Amino acid sequence: MSQIPPVLRSAANARHTWKFFRSGGLDQVSLATAADLLALDQLDQKLWVALSCPVKGLELDEKTLALIDADGDGRIRVPELIAAVNWAAARLKDPAALLRGVDPLPLAAINDSTADGKILLAGARQILASLGRPNDTAIAVAATDDVSRIFAASPLNGDGVIPLEATTDADVQALIKDIVACLGGVADRTGSIGITAEKTALFYTELADYVAWLEKSSAKEIAILGPDTEAACTALKAVRAKVDDFFARCRLAAFDARAIEALNRQETEYLAIAAKDLKITAEEVAGFPLSRIEANRPLPLFQATNPAWSAALEKLHAAVVTPVLGGSRTTLTEAEWMDLNARFAAYESWLGGKAGSAVEKLGLDRARELLAGRGRAALEGLLAQDKALEPEFNAITAVDRLVRYHRDLRTLLHNFINLSDFYSHDRLAVFQAGTLYIDSRSCELCIRVEDPAAHALLATSSKAYIAYMDCHRVGGRNLKIAACVTQGDADYLTVGRNGVFYDRKGDDWDATITKIIENPISLRQAFWSPYKKFVRLIEEQVAKRAAAADAEASTKLATAPGALANPDQAKGAPPKKIDIGTVAALGVAVGAIGGAIATVATGLTRLAPWQLPLVLVALVLVISLPAVIIAWLKLRQRTLGPILDANGWAINGRVKINLPFGNALTERAIIPPGSQRSLRDPYAEKKGGRRTIIVIVILVLVFLGLGKLFGFWPFASEPAPQDEPAQSSEAMN
Repeated sequence: MSQIPPVLRSAANARHTWKFFRSGGLDQVSLATAADLLALDQLDQKLWVALSCPVKGLELDEKTLALIDADGDGRIRVPELIAAVNWAAARLKDPAALLRGVDPLPLAAINDSTADGKILLAGARQILASLGRPNDTAIAVAATDDVSRIFAASPLNGDGVIPLEATTDADVQALIKDIVACLGGVADRTGSIGITAEKTALFYTELADYVAWLEKSSAKEIAILGPDTEAACTALKAVRAKVDDFFARCRLAAFDARAIEALNRQETEYLAIAAKDLKITAEEVAGFPLSRIEANRPLPLFQATNPAWSAALEKLHAAVVTPVLGGSRTTLTEAEWMDLNARFAAYESWLGGKAGSAVEKLGLDRARELLAGRGRAALEGLLAQDKALEPEFNAITAVDRLVRYHRDLRTLLHNFINLSDFYSHDRLAVFQAGTLYIDSRSCELCIRVEDPAAHALLATSSKAYIAYMDCHRVGGRNLKIAACVTQGDADYLTVGRNGVFYDRKGDDWDATITKIIENPISLRQAFWSPYKKFVRLIEEQVAKRAAAADAEASTKLATAPGALANPDQAKGAPPKKIDIGTVAALGVAVGAIGGAIATVATGLTRLAPWQLPLVLVALVLVISLPAVIIAWLKLRQRTLGPILDANGWAINGRVKINLPFGNALTERAIIPPGSQRSLRDPYAEKKGGRRTIIVIVILVLVFLGLGKLFGFWPFASEPAPQDEPAQSSEAMN
């Protein structure tokens, strides 16, 4: 059975007693003591709110996050965070200091009872001394932020790289330049280019191999022509393929004379190139044999040769044939050709085993000079000095790590293991980019996004109302955010609406809505939504009808002059007669509607007056209750997880955004308590205006209708004659 990593052990087997707190309906582990930090490897991962988060896009120093990201994959996972906590805790006297998240780090807080702690403390003091503050008792991130500036004080800084500035010896500097020119350089902590021990060893190995390889070429069995051997070998290899082809064709011709015509190429091929403007070096000619193919024919070197190869054959004669066989030879037999190749085989073999090509540019004399000089010993001495400083200067890097962890680990822990910052009233979570002001509201749940379209695919399942916004600032800076609206309504939130976004630094950005994910915002919005939809529907229908009437009137006005000028044509066709079936159908519809109204009226007459408000309430509930129930179900499912997951997080807990918390994340405009408010509006509608008259008329009509319905009709009427029903019956018959 395989062992379970400590980080994955079940909480049931943990020895530490954990405390949990509930916030937003989510149980989260409390981090309050040093013991809590040291026992993180015992906390079951199922109890962590997040399992991973991105390094970029958070409101936390990316340099700190990059230090925690040990494998450099751009994401921080549980083991990496635990390792960072354990590393920092081992170097502090009280690990609980990590939970305070303050800057600077007191020097007295460093645990100098261990070897690492002593080196850290010495490094911190060295940094402060290099900054001219040797008497400071604390060190801040600002002091360690630019580590290269600290290292620049000495070219030997323990990084294993020796730049030119590390020595004043001109010969050693020239050697460093040669190594960099041949093998490339390495940047040190300050950015200067230098060499390492590995580069130095490789360079001298290449030098030795190159010199040894060149010295072999002086042997007579290799350099058969002395310094002219290289040029001769080059001339030989230039025509080798074509000469081999020539003798192969001649052997085939000796085998069967019928092949001679084909071996010399067909006449049609000559006709094809004869029609062109020929050049001696033309590719068409170069592909033909070196000379005419005949059985056992020697290769002519000057006459009757392929024009494209004449120059190469002349060079072969001058560089190879003349020094080996004599200048009087104007042809080569196949046996002589094979002998020439055999004579240069040793040189070609040596040439193929070339060594030290990386340093060839230096030349043989410089290579021998460097091998015999003292430069290597001087470089190795500098490398040894730099190596001795490695612990001291590594401590400077470690100080920067510890100072950053001392400041930032608290924030990361409370946005990873739990989300106490997100649910607090005085802090913002690391994923909250700032505050958006729009439509008389401020939205605090604003998250940076790179691709709104891709983000929306997953964020839709959060059941939150999300407005994606493009933000712009002077200087061409751009930013995209996803703002969650969790209070109020969405009546005036539309694509193209503008607002102002304030980032965590206080900079303001012009923000424009580009995309909206619609979900319920509040129960109040859901309650009034059916009526608002009904009013909008009526407004749209009225607007359509008015537009149609206006268009019809415009058409009539446009055609009126023509109708007056041509009255005979204006008469047109006679009007169509009304279809009896249509009239009957309309009568049935009107009767059904009237019957329904009569049934409702009859039912209302049977109710007592005090029951009418209950009927009204029931009617409102019938209309609004379904929308409220649906909204309530969605608001109960509203969660932060998909919003962060779409941004690269791995949210483990069900981070709900319930109604009270949603009201805290989005605040509406409220007049401050104690403010003086004047209700006198100089532009308010005047009393007795048209709207007031219409409202009064409607109320009077409603009152009269209710009076008639329930028997308190205020106007007296004469009783109908006794025989009126009968007369009416007869009339109806």
